[in-house]
Amino acid sequence: MGLAEFERKKEEKINGVIYDMSPAPSYQHGIINSNIHTAIKQGLKGSICIVSIENLDFRYHPEVSDDYVCPDVMVLCDRKHLKGGTYSGVPGFVLETLSPSSAKRDRTEKKDIYEAAGVEEYWIVSPQGAVEIYYLKNGKYVLEHSYILQSDREEEDYNADTLIRLKGFPHITMTLSEIFEGTE
Repeated sequence: MGLAEFERKKEEKINGVIYDMSPAPSYQHGIINSNIHTAIKQGLKGSICIVSIENLDFRYHPEVSDDYVCPDVMVLCDRKHLKGGTYSGVPGFVLETLSPSSAKRDRTEKKDIYEAAGVEEYWIVSPQGAVEIYYLKNGKYVLEHSYILQSDREEEDYNADTLIRLKGFPHITMTLSEIFEGTE
């Protein structure tokens, strides 16, 4: 048996269709996810909630099908819905970092999935320096905040020190520069 047979293939199943998540996205993708995961993990110390990064499948309607997605970062507080490598409850927060192979799906199908599942806060982050923050209002996502990183202090629209907080976890904060640190 070769090593390839032991490797877990990263994929998602949406409406019965399997999407291959290979090849791996850019290194910036992983750095951004790690930066955000670290900030959230530090903020959740002592909490019953946990944060996952790129390794936990979200079964968004397990009573209907075996469909699942694998969010880049997800906060979950109801551990009774954790089983093996899957979570079937409602995450308190989900983040997707865009990659060329999944950008459209993250902005359409997956956004609709998180909205229908009742995820209160959804972030879409672009490795090119953009952050979109959606809040669930009356069952629909509303774009509440949209940032494009401007880290040049000489520029009028400098915003690298802008503090962003998670709505459902207001003690968890990070700046735009912290989100994109190490991606240059």
